[in-house]
Amino acid sequence: MTEELQRVLDSFDPKERRKALEQLRQLLDQGKIRPHAPTKSVNLHCHTFFSFNTYGYSPSRFAWLACEGGLAAAGIVDFDVLDGLDEFHDACRTLDLKGCVGLETRVFIPEFADKVINSPGEPGISYHMGVGMPSAKLEGADADFLANLKKTAQQRNRALIGRVNKYLSPVELDYDIDVIPLTPASNPTERHMCLAYARKAKALFGDPNNLARYWTEKLGVDAEPLGLPEGRDLLNTIRQKTMKKGGVGYVKPDTGSFPTIHKMNEFILSAGGIPTHTWLNGLSDGEKDMENLLGVAMSTGAAALNVIPDRNYASGVKDEKLTNLYRVVELAEKLGLPLVMGTEMNSPGQKFVDDFDSAELAPLAGVFLKGAHIVYAHSVLQRAAGLGYTGDWAKNNFKTTADKNAFFESVGEKLQPAMQDKLAGLNDNSDPQEILRLLAN
Repeated sequence: MTEELQRVLDSFDPKERRKALEQLRQLLDQGKIRPHAPTKSVNLHCHTFFSFNTYGYSPSRFAWLACEGGLAAAGIVDFDVLDGLDEFHDACRTLDLKGCVGLETRVFIPEFADKVINSPGEPGISYHMGVGMPSAKLEGADADFLANLKKTAQQRNRALIGRVNKYLSPVELDYDIDVIPLTPASNPTERHMCLAYARKAKALFGDPNNLARYWTEKLGVDAEPLGLPEGRDLLNTIRQKTMKKGGVGYVKPDTGSFPTIHKMNEFILSAGGIPTHTWLNGLSDGEKDMENLLGVAMSTGAAALNVIPDRNYASGVKDEKLTNLYRVVELAEKLGLPLVMGTEMNSPGQKFVDDFDSAELAPLAGVFLKGAHIVYAHSVLQRAAGLGYTGDWAKNNFKTTADKNAFFESVGEKLQPAMQDKLAGLNDNSDPQEILRLLAN
């Protein structure tokens, strides 16, 4: 029964998802499901099916798995939309889970226009996030900006699929028929398109030998070891060979393809989130100049740093990537930037949660937990009374970033989801000590 309810959590019907979550909560209360003991592990960067989750997880499914797995905090992040925000927050309250919501997009950084940053092969382009976003119900210019992010992304996708279709013919996709239905809210990504191409090819060729010959010819590599008909290596190779730089469908972005980091951060701040720079692995020209890069990002409003540790270590291996991870964490600590970390889960094989007990990550576990508490506290206080990490209230109440971080970390550590109603009476005149006293009672 539990497995079936979990599958229903990934239904595209929100009513079905909600009903299944309530039934799972009842089973928890009845002691018929025993969750993992609480841990200090966190994952604040999990994509859902509102952009692309490799396992098809909805916001409710991820919240449930985080609760069942004993995570100390959890967060979803989707590309160009906040479609999962209300569902995830509702699920977290239902499950007594500390949660937050973000969105991710790509931005242009003019000061690094001639350097590759973290979008391979694309100088000046950087993946970028807003975390602790308090609401999806935006108004005015903020609503227009968010809508335009999704619109522009979908326009890019439609143009891309037209170019790729010509090359992969006779395997051709109809965006509305073959791709849109793979998502619950019409926000497909390149990864959806790769999956659709793999499935269309399987349907067209059928015979495994013919399918292997087709992909070998089109991709220019032996397709047999790629996990036909839709394995991880095949999907990644389709994306690399047809959609990324050097691929047949790739077109170099122009100055209007993505918002500038300044405009993106302006939107995130106005919408009540924390602008967050993202870090890949420290190997690109841009990331080798990380102190200057973060200086530029912070000058436009960035106030946190995202890392994906799983990309940067292998068990028992000490190499340049692991060294770079330690260095960027040290730099973030020096600059007072909370660390936001997670596993993404938008590519097959990615973990549900990192191994915080591993020799490689154990030295960083406390820093990651601190960052999670800060973002969670921001999210709750911003939603409750507009008293978030990046607003005027914080600027007026904390003399230093260290003081601000200490307060939000303390709130995030002490504040349980069931206690959030205590914050209902807060306003701009509330002071930090008042909030801490509320949580102590």
